[in-house]
Amino acid sequence: MVNKALAIASSLSSIVLLLPSITPLAFAQTVVATVPVGSVPRNVGVNDKTNRAYVANEGSGTVSVIDGSTNTVVATVPVVASLPFGVGVNDKTNRAYVANFGSGTVSVIDGSTNTVVATVLVGSGPVGVGVNDKTNRAYVANEGPGTVSVIDGSTNTVVATVSVGSGPVGVGVNDKTNRAYVANEVSDTVSVIDGSTNTVVATVSVGSFPEGVGVNDKTNRAYVANTVSGTVTVISG
Repeated sequence: MVNKALAIASSLSSIVLLLPSITPLAFAQTVVATVPVGSVPRNVGVNDKTNRAYVANEGSGTVSVIDGSTNTVVATVPVVASLPFGVGVNDKTNRAYVANFGSGTVSVIDGSTNTVVATVLVGSGPVGVGVNDKTNRAYVANEGPGTVSVIDGSTNTVVATVSVGSGPVGVGVNDKTNRAYVANEVSDTVSVIDGSTNTVVATVSVGSFPEGVGVNDKTNRAYVANTVSGTVTVISG
């Protein structure tokens, strides 16, 4: 059985790596490393093919690149933008997409060179990023205008702007069904975007102040964390 590490951003300028400890009686989570990164790390994106993790450091305006085989920072990428926050990774193209909340942009990082190869203008207050590696599209939740910018990874341009609910923050993507799930923290809903038409095909009421979204593409379920309700809503895709 292969153990996969889980990277969790800490607000104290470090990343905690958890590894399942397999025993005959229980499945326990064990901390295998704590990695110092930049100031105020916010979110983490992982490329499981290259075994690299990308950490958005809001305070220092950088992205720390962690080598999963050594649990060390192998590069620090300046994004030359304000308040990097969300991170999404396309493991097929080896690109990382970093949402810069303060500047209304997305920095595109080439994982082979650890350099910013494009800066894409999106809406104001971009927060979450979801990536469909099959269609090579990135979905960026713009909290200010209540929209999602759809970026074509082959051209690094916005090909669509989709109106969703109020205060969109989290994005999860099912690359098998080509659907994106956007958590709208003010309107307490999730907008479901059809990637083939870039339109909202459903609006699902969830708990209070939804933020994080995780998607299981095998079971076609989306899991939405409701921060005020203290619940998780499970959506059938």
